[in-house]
Parts: sequence; C-alpha cells; structure tokens
Amino acid sequence: MGQKIFEGLKVVEYGNLVSAPYCTKLLADLGAEVIKVEKPGVGDEARKHGPFPNDVPHPERSGLFLSLNTNKLGITLNLDTATGRDILKRLLKDADVFVENNAPKCMEELGLDYDSLEKINPRLIMASITPFGQSGPYRDYKAYDINCAAAGGVSIGVGHPDREPLALPLSQGGYQAGISAASAILIALFAREKMGKGQHIDISEVGVWAGLHVGVYVLTFIYIGVTGIRRGTHGGYFIYPNEILPCKDGYVLLNCPQLAQWVRFLELMGNPEWTKNPRYRNRRAMHEEYPDEANALWIPWLKEHTYEELFQLCMENRIPLAPIYTISDLVNHPHLKECNFFVELDHPQAGRLKYPEGPCKFSKTNWELERPAPLLGEHNEQILCQRLGYSKEELIDLEKAGVI
Repeated sequence: MGQKIFEGLKVVEYGNLVSAPYCTKLLADLGAEVIKVEKPGVGDEARKHGPFPNDVPHPERSGLFLSLNTNKLGITLNLDTATGRDILKRLLKDADVFVENNAPKCMEELGLDYDSLEKINPRLIMASITPFGQSGPYRDYKAYDINCAAAGGVSIGVGHPDREPLALPLSQGGYQAGISAASAILIALFAREKMGKGQHIDISEVGVWAGLHVGVYVLTFIYIGVTGIRRGTHGGYFIYPNEILPCKDGYVLLNCPQLAQWVRFLELMGNPEWTKNPRYRNRRAMHEEYPDEANALWIPWLKEHTYEELFQLCMENRIPLAPIYTISDLVNHPHLKECNFFVELDHPQAGRLKYPEGPCKFSKTNWELERPAPLLGEHNEQILCQRLGYSKEELIDLEKAGVI
C-alpha cells in the first residue's frame, strides 16, 4: 500500500510487560525499526506470563510477549555494566525515539535519564512511562495496575458494592499508557520538525486512568449527580440502563445514555405495561437504587432472542447494544474474517499462531505484521557486529563477560 507511516524512524525500547512494549509495537507495526533491549538470560518480564500453548510455560512462547513485540529486533544488554550502557548510548546517539518504563531513580543511576541522553543526541525524543510520573512525592513508588487504577479514581466504580474495589481487567492501564505515549511521540516528531530538537515525554499511568476514565465523567456527577460508585454488573458512571444481561445464548451489553435510545428500545419490546409505572421512568433512581428490580422486567424478553438477533434489531433501531463475544466467537467472526483482522505468523519456538492486526485501516498505508517477536538476544550479531562494528570474537568476549 505504499510507504509505511513510520518507515525510517529508529526506535530503541528498554521496557517490561505492557506499557513500553505496546507503545513501540504500535510504532513497529506501522513501519518503524524498533530495537528491543532485554536483560541477558532473563528478558522482558512478560516472557513469564501466559497464555502459553498447551498451558506449558516457556519464555519464548508467552502469548503476552509474542503479541506485544511483533516486528521488533531484539538484543540483550546488561546495563549494570559500563560496557552495556556504552553500547546502548551508541544506539541512542543515532536513534529518533527512546521508550522506557523503568523507575526514574533507576534511569538516573544508570545515566540514562533525559538530561544525560540529550547531551549525546539533542534530537532524541524520550518517552518515559511510570506509575506516577517523573516528579512529585510518589515518583519513586512501585505500582501495578490495581494501584494505578485506585489512585486514578477508577477502582471506586469497579466491583460489587459489598466487596473490595477492583482494577479493570487485563492490564488496560498499561495498554492505554502505551497508546498515550505513542500519540505523544507522534506530536513530538511534528514539533521536532519545527524546533529541530527532541523532548522528554512524561506519561503517568495514574494520570492516564484519571484523564481517560474519570475526568470525562466529572460533569456527569456535577450536573446529574451520578457518583460512579461500584454496582457489580451495573455500569457505574452512566444513567440507566448500562447493563450486561443474559439473552438466549449468551450475554449482551445495553447502554442508552440518551433518553431517545431507551425509548426506542422500549418500543422495540412493544412498550410493555410496566413502562407506564412512574417508578420505571426515573432512570437515575433505577440506576442507583433498584437496577436489579428494573432488569428483571425485561430480561425475559432478552432471553427470547440470541445475541446476534438482538444486535441486528438494535442496529436497525439505532440502539447501543453489543454482544459479549467469547474468544472463539471473535476469531471466527465473519466481519473480522472479511477485513483480515487476524493474521498468522510462524515463530521458531511457539509455532504458527494467529495475531490481531491494527485496530483501524488507513487509505494509503496500513499496519502490517511481517515477523514475530524476537527470541531473546536473536539480533545481537546483526546489531552489534553489522551496525556497531564489533567483531564476532568481540561478541563472544562480551557474552563471556556477561554484557550480552
């Protein structure tokens, strides 16, 4: 489809688990050259996380790692050694972008903070993704999704009211911090064209949670009083209905923030007699005080229909309803097959697997999965010998010394 969006962009990643790897995956799948730096013998922590083929753990067969690191080159460097740090700095001297998600104090102690790197490459754009950002009283605190979701104000709305609060599932904070960093990198590239220099992008996962999930609902509380306190399967920040409910062959999500949408849904059901009761016309009270009672009135109608029937009916009537698909449903969905959403890649250890391609399509270029995630240290020789000028003998010495 022509030149890729980020073709020619040189990116170095020193990250673990989700946020930094997902950020650079987006860039790599759109054409950037991404060199992923991992610790010798250990690698990215994501290698320890499943799912694994046949449920057998293996550092080269982690579904999480394989998904997050497509199209990347992989090298190993021990950054606790002066030689390892020197090699990384040589790579960064010619790089456009550096993405990392390590503790600020750690990067400063290694001499890999932005103030240090800017001196060797003033055009470098560095994106740092941390739980609490690069400054402030919590910057050195370690945190995971559950901590960030709580500090960002999200957990108050997730879970059952008589149980402990929860985080949203599947590391969503890491993914959203990653895409926030990728978006900021794009803006910084435009800025570099005008100013001729790079900059430091500071992404706080707590800030991403608070901005993307909580901040947009502040006005909902101010103007209509919806608090967002957790209510189990009843969505916290919306007015009734915002429900996941059973149907004939599974579950569907119905969300009608606009009164006209709810009215069309009642018309679709035939305007049952209970809709005339004033108790079921106060949608805020239905949401916050007696949602289970209200749900019980129309669940029987849902159970008369399959989720695909409900989906089609609601699309025709402009009602926001979505089926809750299983993984099998998604992989075999005719729409996703038609747009080639899943592609297959061969991996030397994990075998042939299906991977989701990009979330959208462009008119002149596109996402493209060309190669699977790298084996640990797979491209050491290619990068260190062919690009940095080390001999194969020196490479062996570096390995013996624990540098690579």
